[in-house]
Amino acid sequence: MTNTITKYNLTVFWDDEYKTLDYINEPFNDEVSTALWVGQGYPHRFTGDMADMRGRQPTWNQQFIAHFESLGWKDIGTSYYRMSTGTCLPTHGDLYLKYIDLFDLVGREHNIRRAIVFLEDWKSGHYAEYLGQSYTNWSAGAVVEWTYDTPHMAANLGLEDRYTLQITGHV
Repeated sequence: MTNTITKYNLTVFWDDEYKTLDYINEPFNDEVSTALWVGQGYPHRFTGDMADMRGRQPTWNQQFIAHFESLGWKDIGTSYYRMSTGTCLPTHGDLYLKYIDLFDLVGREHNIRRAIVFLEDWKSGHYAEYLGQSYTNWSAGAVVEWTYDTPHMAANLGLEDRYTLQITGHV
């Protein structure tokens, strides 16, 4: 299956409640990639802080879930992501290990979809890349969707936190 991305915009309906979530930092779940990146000279902080469905979500979170359900996505999970200054997640394809196990998707991994919703307007030093193409200057509400293991990366070389919403589902 070919990796694809789709870009579009949502009308902003959310406030800044995402800034008050209980964010935690967990290590990147691919030890092979992590070892490679360290060997290439990247700093050791690869992941931002996450506030996922194991904890409190914003009061308007269900509106995002409803949007992706309307696109035919199933078993939707949301995770708010705060990337602080100096965090760089080099190019990778997501593994979805827990998601695959939780929803019995072994052999059907290519049905998995991921989307990033940019919760704020782009700020200097904020960066994303999908299929080798840079993505900057976004406006709040910009969405980038991709299929399964599409290569992508993110970084915050700016002075302000970078906030996004990561959505996972399958079709």
